[in-house]
Amino acid sequence: MEAAGGIEGIVLGPERKPKRSRQRSSNGTLVHVFLETGKALKVTQTEYGLFISFDRAIVEEYRFGEKRQINVGPVMADRVSGWEGDSYIIETLDKDGAKLIETYRLQQEGGSLIRTISIVRKDVNEMEVVQVFDRV
Repeated sequence: MEAAGGIEGIVLGPERKPKRSRQRSSNGTLVHVFLETGKALKVTQTEYGLFISFDRAIVEEYRFGEKRQINVGPVMADRVSGWEGDSYIIETLDKDGAKLIETYRLQQEGGSLIRTISIVRKDVNEMEVVQVFDRV
């Protein structure tokens, strides 16, 4: 599936200089390091989970009903994922309480995949992006 809208990536906002405390993303969260993006996705579903390949370079594995700790380098987070109705939802929570929420659902009888990405911290939606991938 390829993203509608061309080759534009996801922009998290203007870069700011870090303060003396540990360095974070431009929006103040650590959870952003778990966000994968791509212009083309390949989704494979097995009996036990989903595999999502971003631009044939990065493959993420999500097990149905998983609840586990994940890491990118020294950054640790808790992840849960599973089906809610006709949507597959992945929630990643960092140690400071920021949450990355990814939702995947089919539209137009499977002709398009809708991916919604949100970062929420302290009940405030700091970022929301909707991507539409057309079947090719």
